[in-house]
Amino acid sequence: MDNEMRDQAEMAEKIGIVVSRRKAFAMAAKLGLGSAALAGGLGTGLAANPPEAAAGGLPKKSYKFVFVNHVTTNEFFTPCIYGIQDACAFFGCSYQWTGSQNSVVSEMVNAMQTAIAGKADGIAVCLIDATAFDAPTSNALAAGIPVIGYNADVPAGSPNKRLSYVGQPLYQSGYNIASRWLKMVPKDGHVMLSIPSPGTLNLQPRLDGYIQAIKDHGSSVTYDVVNSGVDQATEISRIESYYLSHKKVAGLFGTGGGDTYACGFVSAKYGLAKKGVTVAGYDLYPQTLGYIKSGDMAFTTDQQPYLQGFVPVQQMYLYKLSGGAVAPADTNTSLAYVTKDNVDLYLGKSRFEGSTSTEPT
Repeated sequence: MDNEMRDQAEMAEKIGIVVSRRKAFAMAAKLGLGSAALAGGLGTGLAANPPEAAAGGLPKKSYKFVFVNHVTTNEFFTPCIYGIQDACAFFGCSYQWTGSQNSVVSEMVNAMQTAIAGKADGIAVCLIDATAFDAPTSNALAAGIPVIGYNADVPAGSPNKRLSYVGQPLYQSGYNIASRWLKMVPKDGHVMLSIPSPGTLNLQPRLDGYIQAIKDHGSSVTYDVVNSGVDQATEISRIESYYLSHKKVAGLFGTGGGDTYACGFVSAKYGLAKKGVTVAGYDLYPQTLGYIKSGDMAFTTDQQPYLQGFVPVQQMYLYKLSGGAVAPADTNTSLAYVTKDNVDLYLGKSRFEGSTSTEPT
């Protein structure tokens, strides 16, 4: 190529570069981007150091995660199990659902020890006792097994070394809920507060929040605490018996899914809403949602149990995959109120709420 042809080629290249720059900056102006943001990448008419093509996605890994639960057959955890299943399918993992049917802590500790001996790749556990899970948690971490608390957590300042907690801040949820229903009961009313298993860390902080809110409310509301038990028939029986001996009660309030449903059952049976009795509590049992729809309950709360299954799997998977670089983080699964105004959203068949096993499309 002679000098004249070379000069023409260089000029054509420069013209092309200038046109490209002009087009780029004109588009940037339309999009509201600053010219300085583009200058570094357009010095040669091409993007500087273009990013590598996106990877094909996270790899599927055959990690096995063990979920230790305190009430393994309780229907509250149906959407939680669906969340575990969906996350495992997404990441290629498997899981075991184990623990206790009736909040027996020793059975849960044994389940953790079995998981450690079996070299599980991660353990998620409902930390319903303030100290019982400290030793197995430390043993698991020493063996390279991440431990995540879900649904129930140890108190602030606990020596327990769990890596994160996925669930509601339980005391604060109780306080907030009571602050809501206290506006619905007479200032000198008497109310019933039920708790299925006193002292357990998934329920006691909620009750403590209820009681503190009553104290801070500045009214003369009084209360009784009823140990409702953990099986549904007992919960209904005890709460019904309480009402029949306290017919002037102004409110019935549960701290768990089963006893909240029992409060709604008693309200519907005796027409308590029409008598001015306020009924509210926790979780999304289908029966509870029905009582809200019919007006027999004022409201319930959603702590998103689906996320309490999905998120621990996600966190344990990333922890293992990254060699610990992606550390699990505390996750507040929220406090959403379900009232007659929005209950229809929850009444439809949904895997996310546990009312159907059908996969979403």
